Amino acid sequence: MNDEKKWIKVTRFENIPLREGRSITVDDREIAIFRLGDKLFAIDNRCPHKGGPLAEGIVSGSKVVCPLHAWKIDLESGIVAGQSGEQSCVKTYPIRVQDGIIEIELSAQDRANMRNERDCFANSVTNVVLGSPVTEARI
Repeated sequence: MNDEKKWIKVTRFENIPLREGRSITVDDREIAIFRLGDKLFAIDNRCPHKGGPLAEGIVSGSKVVCPLHAWKIDLESGIVAGQSGEQSCVKTYPIRVQDGIIEIELSAQDRANMRNERDCFANSVTNVVLGSPVTEARI
């Protein structure tokens, strides 16, 4: 499969409130975007425990608390904190702001909505950087 990456236009920076999440849909993949100060984070909008909507969770420090069963997910790494004996994570995505518009970088595999649990342990989030938009998402 082609692993071409594209920056997807999502929404305006000011549409993401401080310390809150918003859900967007790109090619049937739900992604949660969070804003902590001037930093943005993008993760899959599905808790690995029971599929809770992470964008609806409460942000505590640099983690989001799943609204269903209080699992804490680190917004930068996607790793679930404090779950004894179970190593879980959610996928994170590079994110940037270009001319006031938030963009998320997705690979062809991401856009095809394929999930590889091992990938989320190797992810890193890119904060605000420069670039050019390619396509658009629904919010």
